[in-house]
Amino acid sequence: MRSIKYTCGDKILDLLLACVFGVLVGVFTGMVPGIHVNTVAAFVFSSSVYLMNYFSPEYLAVFLISLSISHSLIDFIPTMFLGVPDEGTALSVLPGHYLMLQGRGKEAIRLVTLGGFGSLMVTVTLLPIFIMLLPGFYSIIKPYIALILTFTAIYMVLRLNKGIYEIFWSSVIFIFSGIIGWASLNSTVSPNVLLLTIFSGFFGVSTLIYSLSQNSYLPYQHENHNLRVDGKIIRGIFAGGIAGTILGFLPGMGPAQGSILAQEMSGGGNMTEGRESFLVAMSGVNVSDALFSLITIYIIGNPRSGVAVFIDKLIQNFDLQILVMFVFVSVTAVSISVFFCISLGDFMIKNIHKLNYNKLSRGIIILMSALVIIFTLKEGSNLFYVIILYITSISLGLIPHYVGVNKSNLMGVLIVPAIVIYTGLV
Repeated sequence: MRSIKYTCGDKILDLLLACVFGVLVGVFTGMVPGIHVNTVAAFVFSSSVYLMNYFSPEYLAVFLISLSISHSLIDFIPTMFLGVPDEGTALSVLPGHYLMLQGRGKEAIRLVTLGGFGSLMVTVTLLPIFIMLLPGFYSIIKPYIALILTFTAIYMVLRLNKGIYEIFWSSVIFIFSGIIGWASLNSTVSPNVLLLTIFSGFFGVSTLIYSLSQNSYLPYQHENHNLRVDGKIIRGIFAGGIAGTILGFLPGMGPAQGSILAQEMSGGGNMTEGRESFLVAMSGVNVSDALFSLITIYIIGNPRSGVAVFIDKLIQNFDLQILVMFVFVSVTAVSISVFFCISLGDFMIKNIHKLNYNKLSRGIIILMSALVIIFTLKEGSNLFYVIILYITSISLGLIPHYVGVNKSNLMGVLIVPAIVIYTGLV
């Protein structure tokens, strides 16, 4: 693969078109429940040998970055609008659901948009400091990463649960997801297929299957919003940017750990008073992480997300010029995504009652299952093993719904293998 320096206007225009196309695809994947951004990224990368007959590696990389940024922001829309809980459980759900139950859907959409855009700007602004300090800091903490991840896992289980029952089930789910992760990583199946299979089962298909048995509703939403940017909102923006940076820097860290960190930093620990700032921070975590997990390729030479891994394989010479180009692309992508997020959010508020959620869910389950089989056959992997892994992932992904614990405990699939590797046990 080659590295191309883009200086000509026509090639810059090509990259801008790739950015816009990536945003549009990210809007689609973000709006359709159950489709993970890594699904499209894995498809693009697995087809890269063919695609590079027509597009440069940089073009494909820009497409993937824009896709990741856009998806991270737009993904909040179906999360908030679909599967809204009963009013009696409002205090136990995410702030977005609570605002929806209060008829403040437009405000929630704008808080998400503000958080994603603002936090990415925080990350970009602080990037020179990160480039100077993080390589040395990483060399210091690298021997202790296993200990840091272990402490994070324990803290996550304790922080997300209140009683022995919840702690027990969270621990079981965390450990078993870790076993699945470790066993899969040591199999002969393609990593692309494994990533698609496990995450589709854990977080996509299992959630859709469970939602088919639930009765969701959406209360009347106010036509006007009352968004006020105060000190708490600004704190949430900075919390999201910094938490997303930490999330994208440390291996094995996922949205679960980022949500806890953002909650502590944004003052959202008291969810009665800090819902708005926490929602802003959570949106910021996702978008900032999408960028910084890529920046770590330049800072420490290691990608920290599925999309970043694919980009790292596409771009052989990840130098400062490439980094600057990718930062510019990220800012452009999030700016375009802001328009789509607000427009689609307001559109959903007006038309959500016309949506047949059950048919949509069944269609996506069929699509995701077909993609798993297609990728498995395309990569020449063991179909029987993948189907067993897929069914197992779905089954484990269903357990949190029925025992009433957070699905973020499934991130043990990444954390446990990282702990084992960094402890040098194998």
